[in-house]
This record gives sequence, structure tokens and C-alpha cells, in this order.
Amino acid sequence: MKQELQDLLDLLDLEPIEVNIFRGVSPDEGWQRVYGGQVIGQALVAASRTVEDQSRAAHSLHGYFLRPGDTTIPILYEVDRIRDGKSFTTRRVVAIQKGEAIFSMSVSFHVQEPGLEHQFDMPDIKPPEQCPTQQELYARYADSIPEDFKMTSERPRPIEMRFAEPINEFSPEQQPPFQHTWIRTIDRMPEDIRLNQCLLAYASDMTLIDTATRPHAISWASNNFQVASLDHAMWFHQPFKTDDWLLYAQDSPFSGGARGLSRGAFYDNGGQLVASVAQEGLLRILDYGAPQE
Repeated sequence: MKQELQDLLDLLDLEPIEVNIFRGVSPDEGWQRVYGGQVIGQALVAASRTVEDQSRAAHSLHGYFLRPGDTTIPILYEVDRIRDGKSFTTRRVVAIQKGEAIFSMSVSFHVQEPGLEHQFDMPDIKPPEQCPTQQELYARYADSIPEDFKMTSERPRPIEMRFAEPINEFSPEQQPPFQHTWIRTIDRMPEDIRLNQCLLAYASDMTLIDTATRPHAISWASNNFQVASLDHAMWFHQPFKTDDWLLYAQDSPFSGGARGLSRGAFYDNGGQLVASVAQEGLLRILDYGAPQE
């Protein structure tokens, strides 16, 4: 397995400290805040570790970001085993740093069973082979990338992403509030359904909130702009592998009040809807003089 992907799986492989308590760390990548997808993925790992029935996979999660995470110290994950039912299992996870909660999430697990089926069709988007790679985009926008970000942008990544409607995040132009991103891991993944769910939860936070910024020609790299995930919800519909191309179809139906709402749907290469996502994020123009979190 390629080292970048192994490093990500190691990041999600929490250390058990005590019954229902786990410890996670953050990568040393120079960021001041912990990436939100990391906390979601690690919290889902912690919850999954307390569900002994391996036939039960997560079907939904609902999380709230309470405080910025510190990348320099470990994160403790405390799991509350709320209920073990005949077909559903419910867990609550709290991520803690310096004695304070930075993230809280509820997770529900369900045995696989048959039922009524329907889904929205997969959008008609050009295949990943016809979309530019991140390296090609960085080369295209090289003149506008600040020196502080060039080393980060050129670093090998465990998840490959290709954008059907690319945008220069360092010099954005106004775009409609939607985007379609192909994603997959750079190497083969284990068959473990739960591990693939945790990795997709990690990846689901990568571009979602950006969808709400596209109509406003602003990005996370703007000096006068504060952006952060506030909450995150995810539903897992069918088993999937993250080493196969998945289309992440995203839209943002609303922004206002210094917040933006974004939604996402993951489709596999066969057109099956495998997961859905919703997130509200903080979109604050600092020039407005609003209080900072």
C-alpha cells in the first residue's frame, strides 16, 4: 500500500485507552486547526469499535463542531453506548481536548436487510479521465498560489480528486453553487465496510463547504474570510469501496446570516447512490466586524 494512504489509515486507527475511550492524533502538516473530516472519521472509528456485531454498519451520523481542534495535542474520544437494539445500535461520541468538548456526534448502526428501493439518478458528468488532476490544476494556477501554500499543494495526498468544474481557490471567479468531484484512494483498500465508511466520512468534509462560497467569488484562502464547519450529517445507503471512483455531487441551496448550507451525494461508478451528506458552515466576512469564534 502506498505510504500516503497507509498514513491516513494509521491516522484513523485510534489507540484504546480504557473501555469506551480512545486517543487519536493529528498529522504534522503545519495547519493550526484540526481538519474537520479527521474528527468525523476518527469519531466514527471510535463508535464502530464499540459495536461488537460486525454485521452492523453505520447508516447515519450527526455531528456538531464545538471548538477548533489543536493539532499539537491528542484528541480523546469518549463513547456512550446509548442502546443496543435488535436491529439498530446507537452511540454518542464526544471528542475532548484540554478538558473541553470540541466535537459531539451521534451514530446509528443497522443490520443489513432488504426493503423498498428507489434513488435519484446519477448526474450526467464527464468521467474522471476527462477531468484535470490536482497536479494539473496547481500547474495551471501556479502564478496565483502564495509561497506559503506551494509546499502544501505539491505534497502527495492519500485521496485523488478530479474536479468537473475546477476553480482557482486562490483567485476565485463567481460560479454557480454546485460542483462535481470524483474521488478515490490512491491505492487498494481493505474490504472492511466500516473502514471504507470512516474514510469516506473523512473525505466528505474536503470540498463540501466550498460549494457555498462559489457564487461569492471568495475562498478559504482569502484573508478577510473566516470559514469553518458547524455541523455535519451523513447517511450511508449501500456498501461501497473508496478505491473505486466515487462521484461527489454537491450543491448549496442557501447562504445567509454568516452561514451556508451545502448538500452532497456520493455515487459509485455504476450509478448507485451510496451515501448522502449535509453540512452547515460558518461563512463570515471579517470586515463586517462580527465577533470571531
